[in-house]
Amino acid sequence: MSDDERWQVSEATRRLAHERARAFRKNPTPSEAILWQALRGRKLHGRKFRRQFPVGPYILDFYCAEERLAVEIDGAVHCRQQMADQQRQELIEALGIRFVRLTADQVEQDLPGALEAIRAAFRD
Repeated sequence: MSDDERWQVSEATRRLAHERARAFRKNPTPSEAILWQALRGRKLHGRKFRRQFPVGPYILDFYCAEERLAVEIDGAVHCRQQMADQQRQELIEALGIRFVRLTADQVEQDLPGALEAIRAAFRD
């Protein structure tokens, strides 16, 4: 099965992912709100980021198409779902999308360090 076939999702699944992404954008976590303010409007080295971006049935916290880079913020809930997060990441990486994982604490307590971790992943 090719990657294209693996990522074929029904119209209902696609619609549901978009609805969920829209709801997530309306109710960001504190760390997502902080990071979005630092990324929006091409503030990080001129790169355009989108937030709560659907990919197949999944939703990425932040995505930069130019870099094919996903930025995920892991809060407390992710401690209980590390295996599922890893499997999801591997599936999405098969599409050529790279990941930067940050913790919510990292974003909230060291935003400059979090932004540097993202910038370091750019392909410059």
